[in-house]
Amino acid sequence: MSYLSDNYVEETRFGFWFLRSHTWQHHVLRVAINDLRNLFSGPLPVAPVLLDAGCGQGKSFQYLRQVFAPQRLIGVDADPHSLDLSLAEAARQGMAVELVGSDCATLTVPDDSVDLLFCHQTFHHLVEQERALAEFYRVLKPGGYLMFAESTAAYIDTWVIRWLFRHPMHVQKSAAQYLEMIRGQGFQFEAANVSYPYLWWSRAKDFGLLERFGLRRPRPFGEREETLINVVARKPVEGTAE
Repeated sequence: MSYLSDNYVEETRFGFWFLRSHTWQHHVLRVAINDLRNLFSGPLPVAPVLLDAGCGQGKSFQYLRQVFAPQRLIGVDADPHSLDLSLAEAARQGMAVELVGSDCATLTVPDDSVDLLFCHQTFHHLVEQERALAEFYRVLKPGGYLMFAESTAAYIDTWVIRWLFRHPMHVQKSAAQYLEMIRGQGFQFEAANVSYPYLWWSRAKDFGLLERFGLRRPRPFGEREETLINVVARKPVEGTAE
């Protein structure tokens, strides 16, 4: 049974292969999860229920276990083949993972049931982004955290990414627009909970080669178009100011 809908733009063959690669696991997933860990202002939830929204082929599971030590890990994806590969990955890692076939815009997960929700490089595939974000808010417990890591329009709308991957271009957003959307849903975060990684692979125009060879000075924050946005945002506890 397929859970794919018009809300999700399916990946290319190259993209599907890339999501199994060492580059993806070591230079993208691992780095993002470690960065998100550092964006928490307070202590992590103990033995949390953690939902991986758009878990793909399950390559995030080992890093999520290492960093967040969930007592329950739920993987959600709309692609049945990806879920099969996630099941195999969980078995390879010796992990108990609950896998759910679901669209992010219509999560089959109960209200207020999740402590941590990890959404990594999934949102730019979604057409109905506002609905998916509302679902994230719904399933998180009051005081729970959204860990959101995304590529921005500045990265997605480059020739090499358009050539190799497939995305709904009309919904791509800047870093500021993603933050505005997350805050507009009701999540709370401060500047200390946000980072703007400027990693070599996210500079699709030249992959940072001009800077590496000393042909151009590194562009500091505020003088560049941000290609990545990471944010840890909290669902307010009832009765707290939004």
